[in-house]
Amino acid sequence: MQGKKVYQEQLFHSFRLSDRVPKHNFYRRLSFELDLDYLYELTKVYYGSSGQKSIDPVVFFKLCLVGYLENIISDRKLIQHCSMRLDILYFLGYDIDEELPWHSTISRTRQLFPESIFEEVFTRVFMLCVDKGMVSGHTQAIDSAPVKANASMDSLELKVPEEDLEIHLSKVRVQSYRDRQVQNKATKKQQTITANTQELKAIQSRNKKWAKDQDQRPGAGNKGSRYASNKTHYSPTDPDARISVKPGKARKLNYMSQLSVDTAHHVISDIKAYHADKKDNQYLQDITIRLQRRLRKTGLLWEHLVADTGYSSGENYAFLESQGLTSYIPPHGTYKGGPDGFIYNKEADHYICPQGEIIPFKKVFLDYRTKTKKKEYRNSSKVCKGCPIASQCLGKTAKEKKFSVTYYREEYERAIARVNSKQGRYMKKKRQSTVEPVFGTLKEYMGLRKINTLGIKQANKVMHMAAIAYNLKKYLKFIEKTAKSGARSLALIISNIKSLFGHYSWIVSSIHFRIPY
Repeated sequence: MQGKKVYQEQLFHSFRLSDRVPKHNFYRRLSFELDLDYLYELTKVYYGSSGQKSIDPVVFFKLCLVGYLENIISDRKLIQHCSMRLDILYFLGYDIDEELPWHSTISRTRQLFPESIFEEVFTRVFMLCVDKGMVSGHTQAIDSAPVKANASMDSLELKVPEEDLEIHLSKVRVQSYRDRQVQNKATKKQQTITANTQELKAIQSRNKKWAKDQDQRPGAGNKGSRYASNKTHYSPTDPDARISVKPGKARKLNYMSQLSVDTAHHVISDIKAYHADKKDNQYLQDITIRLQRRLRKTGLLWEHLVADTGYSSGENYAFLESQGLTSYIPPHGTYKGGPDGFIYNKEADHYICPQGEIIPFKKVFLDYRTKTKKKEYRNSSKVCKGCPIASQCLGKTAKEKKFSVTYYREEYERAIARVNSKQGRYMKKKRQSTVEPVFGTLKEYMGLRKINTLGIKQANKVMHMAAIAYNLKKYLKFIEKTAKSGARSLALIISNIKSLFGHYSWIVSSIHFRIPY
């Protein structure tokens, strides 16, 4: 007989979420493992003693966590999604007839709590991973990736000299309708031009080349496209965002995410948001100090640091050696220990040219362009006069041999030896298989494809929450695998005992029934 289901809504229900959410459900297991009650004490100082009650800080962090676990970056969509999931309601501590907080409460609470609160939650979750043996500590892989900011290239405004700033702003306010709608969040310093005359000329020449070859550049064919620089332009909607570009991609306003991963079980050990207008090697020392502090608190010994070429510099090599860390960072391809054909004498600190003449050391100076320490070597014009290879060695105008070499030549040579060793080749493969997949997971599946907030402080909170979600997912998977392997091992031991005792196996049969599978 054919059945037909007729829906009729009941007035009264006998319903419990705990009965409907399976015991092996991800969020049910997470609610059992994750204890956030310490947040009440940490966030107490940010609330008043009277007035309307705000959102529970534990509920706020759990809501944010669900957003990154479910790859949802919109607060409005997050609330809609949570209201339709029984397991998430159980994780949040809400019943089916309770209304979830308004979506704007999430953004306001995110702004209320400082970065230190988010970093403390990250550290506590990291400690959970350490306690379960997921973190070895001895080898850390570091990498970076740009994350799109919540601002458009169309919002860029031109920086002007400080003395002309007020006149420029008054003209823009009259001419532009958009500026009457969008509040300019940039400070006067951020609106003032920082490029010198030489840099402005370089930018001008780039703009000419852009106009000539714009059909060959990604995104250059768009209407009104132009070469914009951080020296001459800023975003009034998000002044902390910086223009950056990846090879083969269009120029965008981004933040830079610097990430370090423990190579044992790919647990994220540190993450932070930085401005995207600097090189990776300018951030390495700050990353190292912060990561050392965290690992020391957990009692772990850090020995090896693995990173790509972007982090190489003589200053960084020397710094890492002073910290007792063995680095595996390939130097830039442009590095040379001196001119081709010249031999370096370490004891006397001089070079010997192909003709056997000594090029002595003269001084240490700071390169104004790269802001790095260098050593100058220079010969006398009398020595070079009449040299058979002078035209090739000196060029057309120079009368004496003069060149500069990095101050950290010895550190570079040691780094090259480490990278080219068997251990160095192994570490390179380790980095490629460790930190790069983690970044891909964060960007594609953990809501880090775009920053949905404004300002670098808010961006740092977003990155910490994405890393917390990633580590918790790793943590639950690890303890589940460990529990299953432990149960199998115990079952195997009992099986061996039975085979040894033969017909006396009934003695241990009672033990078998007590094993928790």
